[in-house]
Amino acid sequence: MSLSTYPVDQLTPDQAAEELACLANLIAHHDYLYHQLATPEISDADYDALVLRNRAIEARFPDLRRSDSPSLRVGAAPAAGFKKVRHHKPMLSLDNAFSPEDVTDFLNRIRRFLQLPEDQAVEMMAEPKIDGLSASLHYQDGRFVLGATRGDGSEGEDITHNLRTVKDVPLILQGEHIPQSLEIRGEVYMRRDDFLSLNKARTAAGEPEFANPRNAAAGSVRQLDPKITAKRPLHFFAYAYHALPGDRKDQTQGDILESLNRWGFSVTRLRQICQNEDEVMTFYHQLESIRADLDYDIDGVVYKVNNLEWQNRLGAVGRTPRHSIAHKFAAEKAETIVEDILIQVGRTGVLTPVAILKPVTVGGVVVQRATLHNEDEIARKDVRIGDHIEIQRAGDVIPQVLRVFPEKRLPASRPFVFPGSCPVCGSAAVRTEGEVARRCTDGLVCPAQAVERLKHFVSRQAFDIEGLGEKHIETFYQEKLIRTPADIFTLETRDRQSLTPLRNTEGWGEQSTRNLFQAIDQRRTISLDRFIYALGIPQVGAVTAKLLARHYRSLTTLTQQMTQAQDQNSEAWKELLALEGIGANMASDLVGFFRQPHNIEIMEALSALLTIPDFIVEATISSPLSGKTIVFTGSLPTLSRAEAKAHAERRGAKVTGSVTSKTDYVVVGKDAGSKAKAARELGITILSENEFVALMGKP
Repeated sequence: MSLSTYPVDQLTPDQAAEELACLANLIAHHDYLYHQLATPEISDADYDALVLRNRAIEARFPDLRRSDSPSLRVGAAPAAGFKKVRHHKPMLSLDNAFSPEDVTDFLNRIRRFLQLPEDQAVEMMAEPKIDGLSASLHYQDGRFVLGATRGDGSEGEDITHNLRTVKDVPLILQGEHIPQSLEIRGEVYMRRDDFLSLNKARTAAGEPEFANPRNAAAGSVRQLDPKITAKRPLHFFAYAYHALPGDRKDQTQGDILESLNRWGFSVTRLRQICQNEDEVMTFYHQLESIRADLDYDIDGVVYKVNNLEWQNRLGAVGRTPRHSIAHKFAAEKAETIVEDILIQVGRTGVLTPVAILKPVTVGGVVVQRATLHNEDEIARKDVRIGDHIEIQRAGDVIPQVLRVFPEKRLPASRPFVFPGSCPVCGSAAVRTEGEVARRCTDGLVCPAQAVERLKHFVSRQAFDIEGLGEKHIETFYQEKLIRTPADIFTLETRDRQSLTPLRNTEGWGEQSTRNLFQAIDQRRTISLDRFIYALGIPQVGAVTAKLLARHYRSLTTLTQQMTQAQDQNSEAWKELLALEGIGANMASDLVGFFRQPHNIEIMEALSALLTIPDFIVEATISSPLSGKTIVFTGSLPTLSRAEAKAHAERRGAKVTGSVTSKTDYVVVGKDAGSKAKAARELGITILSENEFVALMGKP
């Protein structure tokens, strides 16, 4: 295949298609040489000639434009909205370390999980943590076909057209040993000098400035018009990839980075293999010392187990990989003034004090609020209105008050008096003995709690309804359009019958109203774990919600079991407590939630309007253990308890902490105690570690 010398207006469709394929590959090759290797083979004028030839042929034969066409670098037609993309493998979030002790604990957890000697080195790859937007790129036969944001880790947004405009994103991969089906993970970011130039241009155009390079990058890739994205100076660093097992030849994280670079991706050169804690901390301090001199923002160092086989064995817990951690740089601090102290009422009725601050910039972000946690914290630090205080902000964490400067305090200053009643509904606010929280006692009628529950219901890890944000919830609640979660899903029907439809109200129109109703309809089918999380059960976060969904499998079973568990002598109560990660306190909150008639009414109303499929545990490895309930007891000879549990769960098994009549296998090790005895009494199959390994197959 080669370029023709015919004038464009003399090409046949077949000749044009052949030449466009040739141009796509040729321009991708020169992009790779220029951007990745800095060794161009042709002049800028010759390169421009290729691009112009490609553009001219596409103008004459628009139907022949390829999905990997170089012309897409300048943007495609605007999109109506962002489609949702389900990630084949979840995009996990890293745990954070803030001290050398946290890093040591991380390495010790790895040694315990893998049952390594305490003095054995755990070789780590240390890389800078780029402060950008995570993205997933999919390639088929070496050609870019799909790009998505992280989203909630399970589901992101399709930003393919926008990512095609980023010059660091190869449209066609180069080099050898490229897997047929390939997913690249990396970070979209903006360099500091480009960010400053962009803000300068926005100011000149009368547009608001971006707060920092990360916000600028995130806003740029979420433009509905890719031509706008194409004008933004975006870059991409790749740091990982996924492929089918037979297509993956790399053995270490270092190998992965070399492969990514060979295929045409930019990867960080600021990386180092570290054998122990001392080497890790040395690299951390080296990066911290040059942080300000880099041309892009980093907010820490990521440590990854270098051995990919170990990475696979370590797996993940919840939404977090066990094999990696982000060591964040020290929090940035600033001094400001407390202009007021407000009391916010959360969805569970907790009264939380918030300091309203004189605006101050911390880490490139303007901060106007800081949490004061609770009344004991206010008293301990003696924070008062008018005080000069020091605040800190680490990453995306809500700013915190570190200390007060009493020497700058005004003479008329008075200690803050925490209210004994709810500032919203006026009901008594009480503290239960042993708790630091003060709660509003009238959850059923308190508007603040109702609004916060609704906000939680539509939040990102819950129903995640696009176009129905916190401000909309507040407005709809005040206007009595949405008072319960079920009202969200009857809104369109009621709107059709209304004399004042939403499209005629301020801030809404035909298109925006239609988009909202479509977004609501898209969430009429919701996964069980998201539904459980959306209910706002005290102490039940996204990880616990998935644990409950995985164990009980259906909303009907969960409701029945929680109802039966109200009797603490029941099998249902024992089964709940047997779940690892659920203690007596959380179990009481769970059972208490299902004890309240109004909570059951909410679930029944939603069940009538929604489809909530049973939770399917997808075993990543086929095994006879799929669907079985297993208990481990005693010390196993070669596997740590954590690794044995991970192996079982990857094969679709449920692992609990107590033996009940529903237990299928009890795996016993050295010094097995009462659980082994209970298994014998109940006639449950007892396995040794060797028998367990033989049953599950290859680890």
